Amino acid sequence: MHTVRNRKKLLERTRKIRGQIEGLERLLEESTGEGDDVSLILQTVASSRGALNGLMCELIEGHIREHVQSGHEISVRDRDQVVEVIKRYLK
Repeated sequence: MHTVRNRKKLLERTRKIRGQIEGLERLLEESTGEGDDVSLILQTVASSRGALNGLMCELIEGHIREHVQSGHEISVRDRDQVVEVIKRYLK
């Protein structure tokens, strides 16, 4: 399975996301409510969301490539098109 094969990479990404979320928590705890604080918080939320979407995209892509074999449900070309659509949607 793709999650086992890519476990180390996926765990590294997950740990980075955890660090971003912990940083966001610290920012919220320490925020004075000033404009600069809010801007940094929003940037951190956007970065965290992007990282989560990237992880989701990688997992979905691995799942499709692993479980949708050519000659079965869809062709390789169609499968790759589905992966591209998902990638665009999640970015």
